[in-house]
Amino acid sequence: MNSLQLPPDDRELSPYTGYAREHWEAAADGLLEAAWRWASPRGALLDLPGPASRNGVRSDGLEGYARTFLAAAFRVAGAEGKDPHGWLDRYADGIAAGTETPGRDDAESWPVILDHSVQGQPMVESASVALGLRLTRPWLWDGLDPDVQDRVEAWLRGAPRHVPAPNNWYLFPFTVAGFLDSVGRGDAETARARTRALELLETWYRGQGWYSDGDGRAFDHYNGWALHLYPVLDAHLGDLATPHGDRLREHLESFGLLFGADGAPIHFGRSLTYRFAAASAVGLGAVTGHTPLRPGTSRRLISGSLRYFLDRGALGQDGLLSLGWHGPHAATLQRYSGPASPYWASKAFVCLLAPAGHPLWTAVEEPAPSEGPDRVLALPAAGLLVQSTQADGIVRLHNHGSDHVPPHRGESAADDDPLYGRQAYSTRTGPTTSVADNHLGVVIGEVRSVRRRIHPLGVGHGDGWGWAASWHRPVFGAGSPMVPGLRVQSVTVARGRLELRVHRVIGAPYGSRVEQTGWATGRGEAVWSALYPLHGWTGQDEVRAPAGTAFVSWARVPRLTAEAAGTRLYAALATLTEASEPALAAAVTEVSADADGVAVRWADDGSLTRVTFEPVTVEHRR
Repeated sequence: MNSLQLPPDDRELSPYTGYAREHWEAAADGLLEAAWRWASPRGALLDLPGPASRNGVRSDGLEGYARTFLAAAFRVAGAEGKDPHGWLDRYADGIAAGTETPGRDDAESWPVILDHSVQGQPMVESASVALGLRLTRPWLWDGLDPDVQDRVEAWLRGAPRHVPAPNNWYLFPFTVAGFLDSVGRGDAETARARTRALELLETWYRGQGWYSDGDGRAFDHYNGWALHLYPVLDAHLGDLATPHGDRLREHLESFGLLFGADGAPIHFGRSLTYRFAAASAVGLGAVTGHTPLRPGTSRRLISGSLRYFLDRGALGQDGLLSLGWHGPHAATLQRYSGPASPYWASKAFVCLLAPAGHPLWTAVEEPAPSEGPDRVLALPAAGLLVQSTQADGIVRLHNHGSDHVPPHRGESAADDDPLYGRQAYSTRTGPTTSVADNHLGVVIGEVRSVRRRIHPLGVGHGDGWGWAASWHRPVFGAGSPMVPGLRVQSVTVARGRLELRVHRVIGAPYGSRVEQTGWATGRGEAVWSALYPLHGWTGQDEVRAPAGTAFVSWARVPRLTAEAAGTRLYAALATLTEASEPALAAAVTEVSADADGVAVRWADDGSLTRVTFEPVTVEHRR
């Protein structure tokens, strides 16, 4: 349920979501009001209730201040300084108190900023503080006493002087430096911080608007809410000409499709408790003009995402954002998650920088891309394949390229990450914690393999269909961590609501087995999950996942099984759909397989799909 006090729905202007600009302002005010009930006496720390993160209570309190400040800054700056609730006065008092004696163990002092490996979380929060100050400069920063300004600068200087984590963190000192430059306090140190971040961004850019979050292959929501947001907003505020706006535009060409008709973003990658922050890149594109989306479509996406979570229990009875997805959900979290972490969702309020007369707010809402005709979209840069179906508004993401394994790290089953290692993710399902959904596992001595580092083998799409392929080395949590020569090559072909999943298992030891699982869905849900064997599979059953997912408290997972030895080929159909229970057996009229691959003839139009290996090729013809 939604515990915020929002205006009545406006179904004339917003026929899909009912939300207009006034709803966004009210949502920001409601979130801020609830969070400020937990402020320290002078407002430097917002100590929200809940277990402390690994960073400690003081860092968590700074996180509460900084992340809510960002929402307040977007709210007030978008209203051209109008601040009927006096938010900026509170944040001004808090910043003065927090920077008075940094590092001291008292009721107000902020922790100092150190290297990411020592005490890094304050560096993350420094970016929100700096961005908030830059957005509200005429009404907050310019009114601070000079000695307070000096103290704030001294605290912020810890960001460019210390070592960030080797990923999007480099954009935090970049953002701090951008603020210091904007108020005449820039120097060689701030210039170095900005240059270093921009240099790294170039090395992380893979094309099609997609950055990797650091070296390696980590493509997830950080692409939008960090790697695009900070440099594009910096250029917008500084009136700078950079390539980042064009990259955001290209990113939104594909990212706009990654929201379901119900407003849900793809449940994929880390930090999902940031929830509707996933829509921040859409709002940023509308604000800056770097978007291919029509204004009514942009508002449909951002408001759909906000409403999706508010209507599904993201706020507790106390009005605070909980740690989870719909409501509280521990498996959605990371070790760094603390009580105030969900307020990274404040980034979604970047849309309020578009004034009331902006087309983002005046245009009538239009359908989301996922509400249009069925689409299959290949993203070669990231090794991803997007599949959406109009009938149920479900979007599926087939992952053949994002593993979040740094180049320097080995592959260990102990590091299994369900938020990256599965074959597929969607807007209606989440990964299970007890049995691996959407996974091809090799089983040796009752120990199931884990998929860690993903090696892309190609992606492509045609008219109404697409494919993606990759290979990985199975790793095991007991016994030998790897089997010499054991590899799995995987191909997904998507068309309509169907998925053809083909695997070539190479070097499997005698006595081993293979298992293919499908989508995890709950009992009584409106969505169906099914698997059907086409070649190589000999067993079929269903396994239970009593721990459920972020969507359901209890889940079922279809499964196929077979023996494995040497090199063998396996093919199956999978589906996730809201239509009636799928009859997958009737979807294919002919299957032929040999040592090189498999060919499937589809019943609906007689077209033929052939998948071959060594090298991997996929053909689809009528």
